[in-house]
Amino acid sequence: MLDETLTALADPTRRAILARLAEGEARVTDVAKPFAISLNSVSKHIRMLERARLVRRRIEGREHFLALDPAPLDEAAAWIDEQRKLWTRRLGRLETALNDG
Repeated sequence: MLDETLTALADPTRRAILARLAEGEARVTDVAKPFAISLNSVSKHIRMLERARLVRRRIEGREHFLALDPAPLDEAAAWIDEQRKLWTRRLGRLETALNDG
């Protein structure tokens, strides 16, 4: 799941969509409005965000509503934090070895 999250976050349009949804649930058409690309193109970005489970869709009649699901972001942040700790320890040991040598 981490791969899908990081791939989804790699695109600035998808990050902008997530920023909009961080403000609250919105209709697909409202999410698409600020972008200078077709609704079809925005829909492709939304589908990638849904595959990464960053976005949930709710259908009410003919309207499709989107909401942010921050859980995959929390998982990615935890992984990044673990990597930071690992590399901080390794670099600390390398610095010690270089200073002692």
